[in-house]
Amino acid sequence: MGIVRTTLEDGKELTFEEQEAAKRRIEAASKRSYVYDPDCPLLTLEQLAEFRPVNYATMEERTKAMKEAGILDTEIDEQEVDLKIAVNK
Repeated sequence: MGIVRTTLEDGKELTFEEQEAAKRRIEAASKRSYVYDPDCPLLTLEQLAEFRPVNYATMEERTKAMKEAGILDTEIDEQEVDLKIAVNK
């Protein structure tokens, strides 16, 4: 089965027949097995366990995760930096 496209008009409800047809398509799709692309195969449990969140609640969480992953050098101390910005008027 290929891609099914349906165009709905604003404010127009699906007819009973259209609703039933949609339910049958969804039910049929839920019974088909997954087909994995050779370029993106099914991941193993070990590979899935390696995923990490890319967003963190705080910068401290992010810094800790980066240090644990070896991305951030733990030998570097925080340094105070003076930043001067020139504004042209």
